[in-house]
Amino acid sequence: MGTLGKGIRPGLYAVTDSHLTPPDRLLVSVEAALRGGAVLVQYREKSAPWPGRLSQARDLQAICSNAGVPLLINDDPELAQRVGAAGVHLGQGDASLVQARQLLGEGAIIGATCHARVDLARQALAEGADYLAFGRFYSSGTKPDAPGADPAVLTEAKQLGKPLTAIGGVTAENGAPLIRAGADLLAAVGGVFGGTPEQIEQRARAFGRLFAAHHPLFSLSD
Repeated sequence: MGTLGKGIRPGLYAVTDSHLTPPDRLLVSVEAALRGGAVLVQYREKSAPWPGRLSQARDLQAICSNAGVPLLINDDPELAQRVGAAGVHLGQGDASLVQARQLLGEGAIIGATCHARVDLARQALAEGADYLAFGRFYSSGTKPDAPGADPAVLTEAKQLGKPLTAIGGVTAENGAPLIRAGADLLAAVGGVFGGTPEQIEQRARAFGRLFAAHHPLFSLSD
């Protein structure tokens, strides 16, 4: 499978959620997504106390490391540094990308939310982002109020030369137009998590088949 730089590969980007992946199901859910072929994992937990987040992030880092898949922490460079995660994902209004880079170093993966705006992508690129995330493309239970985006923004942003992530209601059933428009990663929450580990693994494998059909750098044989 081809790489997009810094160990980022095209494919499913699995994003955890406190409702779909609660503490008692977090690890088995992520393990199932990894068995199914997830190429990137984001730990997204906004409300748990620090000790719980630290413990969960440590456990996730261990299983992601064993699987050879980068773990990113949502909006918490200090937690990422503490557990040895591969990097962070930062939204608009989150921690400073420049400060995150200073803390985590040049080798870290730092992604940036750009909504549907290429100007935000250019700004993130100037500040050192490693991948650019756009969305939401479909109705989203995780972020129902997020502004909408058109797949054309992916095509426009492709000229920036960085990996592109599409997020927002994305499933294996509706993701093909996003890959064809330029997405290298499909970030999924409800599109992969929820239900039994077997169901999660099956959904993750469906994303793999989708990328095999539509992304030139993806191969199911790797």
